Amino acid sequence: MSALSVPSGPAAFDFLSLGALVHRLDPGIIPFRKARQLDIHVSGGEYNVSANLSDCFGLKTAVASAMVDYPIGEIVQRGVRETGVTPFYKFFKHDGVRGPNIATVYSDRGLGVRPPVVFYNRSNEAGALLKPGDFDWKAIFAQGVKWFHSGGIFAALSDTTSELIIEAMKAAKAAGAVTSFDLNYRAKLWAAAGGDRKPQDVLGKIVEHVDVIIGNEEDLQLGLGLQGPKVDQKTESKLDPKKFFEIIGQAVAKFPNVKAVATTLREVHSTNRHDWAAVLWLDGKEYVSPTCQLDVVDRIGGGDGFAAGLIYGLLTGRPTEEALRLGWAHGALLTTFPGDVTMAKLPEVEALAKGGSARVQR
Repeated sequence: MSALSVPSGPAAFDFLSLGALVHRLDPGIIPFRKARQLDIHVSGGEYNVSANLSDCFGLKTAVASAMVDYPIGEIVQRGVRETGVTPFYKFFKHDGVRGPNIATVYSDRGLGVRPPVVFYNRSNEAGALLKPGDFDWKAIFAQGVKWFHSGGIFAALSDTTSELIIEAMKAAKAAGAVTSFDLNYRAKLWAAAGGDRKPQDVLGKIVEHVDVIIGNEEDLQLGLGLQGPKVDQKTESKLDPKKFFEIIGQAVAKFPNVKAVATTLREVHSTNRHDWAAVLWLDGKEYVSPTCQLDVVDRIGGGDGFAAGLIYGLLTGRPTEEALRLGWAHGALLTTFPGDVTMAKLPEVEALAKGGSARVQR
């Protein structure tokens, strides 16, 4: 196993992600059946990392995704522009009635003892129509890309999206980029994909080309078929890193190409009160962040916030412990904002990573 090596020198993009763009409708703390108005958030598990790395951390980032030529697509394009992310779009023409569509995610925030509720309309989704050959990876990577990223949400959408991820991963490796993959196991998406598409088979083929895995115990067990404690265990602390590190041995034995695995650890006391930590296994060494108590405004996107901060630290050559703390701090801060992508500034992230407090800044 070789150590993780991040390319140095100039490049057009520090980071490129591949995934489906969506719009999330958010009624705040009001359940959807009682909603009168909604906020619109531009999102996507893979895109969010690009947006965070650009808007908060100041890196040059891009996203490859599907786009549809109708007003919802225009909303999404505006959101991507506002975060400073360079898009590579495969355009689809909307027929005015049935699509193809930009997927809709519905997610209220819950409150206290009432959890958030998430459901989808991904019918005739443009992102699911993406396939190998839709992007000129040779030309894109020829510009210089240091890090390539995708995720399990996009992989679950169709047979062709998982094939496209593998095509892109191979091109990224050939160009010398680091590759990462957020397992992001979503039971609803895999159930909708049908029984013939088993996540362990699909994701396992992708992870063969991956340097860095992001995923918790449930992701590793249900997404990659690894053995471990029952994922629905209610009595044991979710903050114990030992169980996570135990399952890492299985992961790297099965996928010896993997050089790093990271995840957040979250103990949910109520919708708005979480204990939060993170862990990283890198090149055979184990790292654990501090634990803090979060007062959560909107938990959606916290994991993507963690991934962005960690990747920023690794991309910019920060010490490994500091890189983990940056991910932990940025993920924590992201849960204090509404929406899926960051509103934090780098000095705020660095201050919290170093042990800063929430005392008023005068």
